[in-house]
Amino acid sequence: MTDTEGVDPAAETESLAAWLTARTDAELAELLRLRPDLAVPPPAHLAVLAARAEQRASVLRAADELTVLELTVIGILSQEGGRERGVPRAALTAAVAGRAPVRSVDKALKALRDRALVWGAKVLRVTPAAQDAVTWRVDAPRDALTAAEIESALAELSDTERRLLTTLATSSPIGRTRDAAPGTDPERPVQRLLARRLLNWIDEQTVELPYQVGQALRGETVSDPAALTPPPIRATKLKVADVNAAAGGEVLELVRHCEDLIAALGAQPAATLKAGGLGVRETKRLAKAVGVDEARLGLLAEVLAAADLIGRGTPDPLPAADTGDDYWAPTVAVDSWQTTTPAQRWHVLAQAWLDLPRRPWVVGMRDEHGKPIAALSEEVRATGAPRDRRFVLGLLAELGTGQGATASEVAATVAWRRPRWSARFGADAVRHTLAEAATLGLVGRGALSSPGRSLLHDAPAESAVAEMAASLPAPIDYVLLQADLTVVAPGPLTPELQEQIALVADLESAGAATTYRIGESSVRRALDAGLSASELHTLFATRSRTPVPQSLTYLIDDVARRHGRLRAGVAASFVRCEDPALLAEVLASPVAEPLALRALAPTVAISQAPLAEVLDQLRTAGFVPAGEDSSGAIVDLRPRGSRVMRRRARPAPRMPAVPTAEQLETLVRQLRAGQRAASATRGDGVRSDGSRASGAATVALLQLAARVHRSVSIGYVDAQGVATERIVDPVSVGGGQLDAFDPAAGAVRRFTLHRITSVNLVD
Repeated sequence: MTDTEGVDPAAETESLAAWLTARTDAELAELLRLRPDLAVPPPAHLAVLAARAEQRASVLRAADELTVLELTVIGILSQEGGRERGVPRAALTAAVAGRAPVRSVDKALKALRDRALVWGAKVLRVTPAAQDAVTWRVDAPRDALTAAEIESALAELSDTERRLLTTLATSSPIGRTRDAAPGTDPERPVQRLLARRLLNWIDEQTVELPYQVGQALRGETVSDPAALTPPPIRATKLKVADVNAAAGGEVLELVRHCEDLIAALGAQPAATLKAGGLGVRETKRLAKAVGVDEARLGLLAEVLAAADLIGRGTPDPLPAADTGDDYWAPTVAVDSWQTTTPAQRWHVLAQAWLDLPRRPWVVGMRDEHGKPIAALSEEVRATGAPRDRRFVLGLLAELGTGQGATASEVAATVAWRRPRWSARFGADAVRHTLAEAATLGLVGRGALSSPGRSLLHDAPAESAVAEMAASLPAPIDYVLLQADLTVVAPGPLTPELQEQIALVADLESAGAATTYRIGESSVRRALDAGLSASELHTLFATRSRTPVPQSLTYLIDDVARRHGRLRAGVAASFVRCEDPALLAEVLASPVAEPLALRALAPTVAISQAPLAEVLDQLRTAGFVPAGEDSSGAIVDLRPRGSRVMRRRARPAPRMPAVPTAEQLETLVRQLRAGQRAASATRGDGVRSDGSRASGAATVALLQLAARVHRSVSIGYVDAQGVATERIVDPVSVGGGQLDAFDPAAGAVRRFTLHRITSVNLVD
């Protein structure tokens, strides 16, 4: 875009409403797409749309999506008088000369015009409320300290100096003090801070906290707002196969830990706190059972709850020491999830995390009262978390396939692209988000993985699952038996073999090569589940790539020889044994009394206790019974764990919905029709009584009254729909609001412009 010098600002004095009227239908549709809050409820005509577009809340919401350059353009235009008289395009070019390419400035202006924050061509105007979106001085000194220099200087501060800076960082950066005057003792705190350049001198009574120093004190990413070009990312080129392999390895660990947490909660549901969430004691217990630290335990719990695999309620069966409270336990959905492939299980977890309106990484941190934040508590909720995750992953996606970046580089880019996010999404938040993405397999070695890219771009579930299946190591169908009765799985086992090995051996260490150990108790567990000694011999003979140790053969035969000599059934339950002496020993033991065992024959006794309780107490007493059904076949009575019913999903936070293309077209047609109707009925905007009716005329008359200090009579409809007539003295008009002194109330009141039905000057 080119501009001529010496443009008269009065040459383009059109209002925002007039400028919007001249826009094409496509441009109006783009405005409503970028600022969906303007369309709710649908505006009657373009004057209403313009009034909404200037309201402070809507302007600040739109400004959250702007870059440093775009916000700087707003700041320059506001500073140069763009709110009242307009600024020539050439003046803006001169203000940013040497700091940003002309093409970038043109692109920034287009983004601002698309959002109706700036309008005009050769003469630019900015909506008044937009100035409040710029949180730094656009004319601040450009020789600011670097992040390292700020960190070093802050480390040398005294407590008094740090408190002074913290006060300015958490309130207004402008401070009034007599210690700023020249000649003040150089050892005074303000003078020492000025000497270290941690404060800027304004005048003899005023100092200012530099923007970057405030960022450092608040824990935000330290960035230079004077830099109008995005920070560079030195992308690291990686092999896609290596990225996917790293992501696949993390997914195997994730799925295993989730299964272990589900098993731990099934065996012993965790009582909830009164305020919701997991208590410290339960968190420590579960972390120990799963073999992870408490931070990872918090992430696992949050993701499983989001995927509806664990839930809060009354479990069935109830814990032995039931307190009457709600518990966190697996839901009935777990059983079907556990039968799917690892890639399908990953997709459920990853999709739940991507859409999770919570921040699991805050679990364990201290709240404002100094108490640790509990997993699954309300304090973890953050409605903007899904948007933040997608934005960070989107930055990695922009780098290209196999391109990686460090967390600090991503944080610096986020700070430049979205400077108004810095208060809630600083460097720590970016680092934790990337760490969670790596744990979920969306990121590997600092680059977006192929499954993560599919998930981010909302590809069909089958596509993302196929990408992850290709990234996971191919399952193997063999193990390596060692002489010390350990079983080594040199990779992920097939589901069938995994289930068999987990039944006959105990997990000893997990990783790329998983190690299991076979012992008497694990062999007995397999026999209890219905496997015979010959089946165990066949399992190891056919699935082991190494010779079966003779000690394992002896162990299986020895345990099998003793196993099942004593059998229990349902009478309520019964106990039978081919050896009368062994049954007599059982009847004479202390366990016979609580089980109420009664002999029916030398080889048969019955009990009124349930079969599971009979087996459990006999084993506790040192016997090795086996359960059988009515046909004499061994039955598997292992506990399946507690379950809770799935609860109705909590409704997602209500956010302004982005209209579809068809809805936007319809809305624009309605706006055009409403505008024609308003023009036809209002004519030049002057009623017979001299009052003004159109939106633009209303604003013009109110601005005139404010300048010449005239009272006006306004017709106003409040939020309850009550129409009133009142006389007020306008003070200021802008941002879709009228601030006016109301003599009846004796105070300045604020009126929404589009609710004003008529305006008339009062003599």
